[in-house]
Amino acid sequence: MQIYYQILSEIQSGSFKIGDKLPAERELCEQFGVSRVPIRQALSALELNGIIYSRQGEGIFVKRNQLKNNHSESAIFFKSISPEDIVEARMTIEPLIIKFAAQRATDEDIEELRSTIQEMEQETMDGVYVPETDHKLHFGIAKASHNDLFINIMAAISHAMKQQEMWEFLRDRTVTRPDYRDINFKEHQLLINAIENHNEKEAVDLMTNHMNNLYDRYWKE
Repeated sequence: MQIYYQILSEIQSGSFKIGDKLPAERELCEQFGVSRVPIRQALSALELNGIIYSRQGEGIFVKRNQLKNNHSESAIFFKSISPEDIVEARMTIEPLIIKFAAQRATDEDIEELRSTIQEMEQETMDGVYVPETDHKLHFGIAKASHNDLFINIMAAISHAMKQQEMWEFLRDRTVTRPDYRDINFKEHQLLINAIENHNEKEAVDLMTNHMNNLYDRYWKE
């Protein structure tokens, strides 16, 4: 959030004007002294709020210098979304998203997804579940679809999950458990393998299974 507000402040102060290109992720990492994870989270939030936009292969640019008037109403809206709404949306949209990701993923997309799954593997070996890594992986799959609407839908879903206290409760009593944590990692690993192999049918089947398991873990325990 500190990075989010710092970049927003620089845009609002005129350091970056509308149409200007923001520094590359690597430069921002050096500037803030952090890894790419919080940088990407901050940029995703700025994009979700309409401040910046990305152009594939070109970079990230300033779209506007003020938050939309309905920003506070938007926060209230996201908090009102139920966990059932979130799971239903994910079960419907994510198999479709990964179909296009398996078709269109570039070497760069796959490298980024591989990096994230390695993070998840290390966290699983360390006996921890980090929600941000899970979110980053699913958002990375959406980015690999190269469909801006899918990307924004996943950003909205991720935002809703972070705003929903009941979702955190359900998550903390399931995927954080050792047995589910290991299964969760293995399922994600298979998803990335299918994308890397550009096997869209397998990717869709695996994501459908992953979403069904997610539903079962949350509501049948």
